[in-house]
Amino acid sequence: MLIELRNGAMFYAAGKVVHGFGRGSKQLGIPTANLDASVVARLPSTIANGIYFGWARVEGYPVCKTVVSIGWNPFFRNITRSVEAHLIERFDEDFYDRVMHLLILKYHRPERDFENLGKFFIYNGYFYWVNRAVE
Repeated sequence: MLIELRNGAMFYAAGKVVHGFGRGSKQLGIPTANLDASVVARLPSTIANGIYFGWARVEGYPVCKTVVSIGWNPFFRNITRSVEAHLIERFDEDFYDRVMHLLILKYHRPERDFENLGKFFIYNGYFYWVNRAVE
C-alpha cells in the first residue's frame, strides 16, 4: 500500500519487511528494515531518492522514530533501489515478514557517498537529527 500526500513532501507506505543486504543493521548498530521490492517499484515519481525522517510501526511493536533511505545508497553500492528504514528503537528479535507502516514526514537531504562509516555519522549528525526532526 502506498499513499502520497502533499506533492510528495509527506507520504505513507506499508509492506512486508524483507531481508536486506545484511550490513546496515550490523554496521550502524540500529535495526534496519527493508520494504518489499513491490512497494519500492510503486513509489511515485515525485518521491526523490534521499534521506527522510518519519515514524515507523512494525506489526506487533510500538511506533518509533525512523530515518528512511530511499534510493541506491551509494555508500553501500546498491545495485537495486530500496526503501530502508533505520528504526530508532531496540528490538529483541527479527521482524521479517511482518508488515511495516511508514509515515514519511520530512525530506532531509539527497543521497551521497562517504569515504567511511565514521564520516557518514559525522555528516549526518545521525541521532541528533532523528530526535529533533520528528518531535
